[in-house]
Amino acid sequence: MVIGVAANRLELLQIADAVAREKSIDKIVVIQAMEEAMQRAAKSRYGAENEIRVEIDPKTGETHISRYLHVVEKVENDKIEISMNDARRRNPAAQVGDIIAETLPPIEFSRIATQAAKQVIVQKVRDAERERQYDEYKDRIGEIVHGTVKRVEFGSVVVDFGRAEGVVRRDEMIPRESFRNGDRIRAYIYDVRRETRGPQIFLSRTHPQFMARLFAQEVPEIYDGIIEIRAVARDPGSRAKIAVISKDSSIDPVGACVGMRGVRVQAVVQELQGERIDIIPWNGDPATFIVNALAPAEVSKVVLDEDTRRVEVVVPDDQLSLAIGRRGQNVRLASQLTSWQIDILTEQEESERRQKEFAERTQLFMEALDVDETIAQLLASEGFATVEDVAFVELHELADIEGFDEETAEELQNRAIGFLDQKNAELDAKRRELGVEDEVAVIEGLTPAMLVKLGENGIKTLEDFAGCASDDLLGYVENKGNERVRVPGALDGFDLAAAEVNDLIMKSRVKAGWIKEEDLVKPEPETEEPTEA
Repeated sequence: MVIGVAANRLELLQIADAVAREKSIDKIVVIQAMEEAMQRAAKSRYGAENEIRVEIDPKTGETHISRYLHVVEKVENDKIEISMNDARRRNPAAQVGDIIAETLPPIEFSRIATQAAKQVIVQKVRDAERERQYDEYKDRIGEIVHGTVKRVEFGSVVVDFGRAEGVVRRDEMIPRESFRNGDRIRAYIYDVRRETRGPQIFLSRTHPQFMARLFAQEVPEIYDGIIEIRAVARDPGSRAKIAVISKDSSIDPVGACVGMRGVRVQAVVQELQGERIDIIPWNGDPATFIVNALAPAEVSKVVLDEDTRRVEVVVPDDQLSLAIGRRGQNVRLASQLTSWQIDILTEQEESERRQKEFAERTQLFMEALDVDETIAQLLASEGFATVEDVAFVELHELADIEGFDEETAEELQNRAIGFLDQKNAELDAKRRELGVEDEVAVIEGLTPAMLVKLGENGIKTLEDFAGCASDDLLGYVENKGNERVRVPGALDGFDLAAAEVNDLIMKSRVKAGWIKEEDLVKPEPETEEPTEA
């Protein structure tokens, strides 16, 4: 783009129109860039200290060059100021603070001025083009774009899709796939950022939502919203799992995604370089969903831990390798799909563990209650897991055990209470030794064992405990790479719910004087709704 020295008004507007169309930007932006270029040229002609403005009429192309002079009582800089008397000779109504516009004659552009003007316009147009690209694509995150490979540099692929360029970095490429200049490519827009060299549009072919969008293109029911994709997990280029659910009970979501003779899923598989895709029916029940996600392996039993979002899955011995998958791929993808940490055991391993737990409980009761092995085994087989269970259970539940009577049950309960009292006394002594203050010990709900654990974790004063968050006490789960790792808390292992821990913390804050009892928000009592007969 070159602006000629002798360009007339019509040519000026034609140039602005052509540049605006070519770069897909507003014509006014081009005209403003021309005004700034002419303004710089005029300042170099008349002096940079002058306040010069250039205006181009967007309808006629007529150019006006003016010098602005501020009306003042006393002139200190005659380049930008004018006295009241001189101003009133030009405009009798002039007042202090007004601006007088002095029309300047058109300037002739020298070769250097023309080159400088061209650079200004090119830069302004480029900035406007970048802003237009950012505004256009920042709202298209989550879409699939089609483009042509423009160049390949350092393993990354630069894609031209008409009005903009995007980049697929090496780590966002499916393993073992390669592209050459001119190849057609489809990719998923996962981020658009402003950077010093212009807006950067980041594309991906490994993002889980890339596969979801491909299914939406191939399966009309997904596009129409009849079938919903609830979760996606991918090992790019190797295997993937996708969970789907149908809002119409007459439509099978898995069958619709597979298509007649697998034509729909195969179209997605081909785009993803042969990636094997397991289509899983989503279910609101976590146990059922986890069993579905571990397909094709068969599952015998599922045990959920809601607090830690861990699940223990028991499978037949011959299904272990199938459930885990090659290099743990099947269980890893199932874990990503369900957002649960999955531990897999065989039936034999679970049986051995149950036997070990039974033996440990039996030994515990033998030592704590000073009973023989038969009585200890009876307690363990009836579901008693701790001495506390025996101490605080209803007496008739112990007496109802076959072979026990009320006298035996009462004796067992007394021994359990005596054992706990002795143990609590030892724990209280250890608590004092660790330096845990009595103010913490009197908080209702904290047991001697909990107080010892607090002391071992450096929580010794009322202020220490009041300053804790629930995660500090319960622990939390964080993502490290593709795995969810649990960070233990100070009260880990005491089977406390989040609500119980929060209640303990709030009690300590009231006791510490941080808040008042009446400031605590109490839950409103639930009103029972009438049930249908």
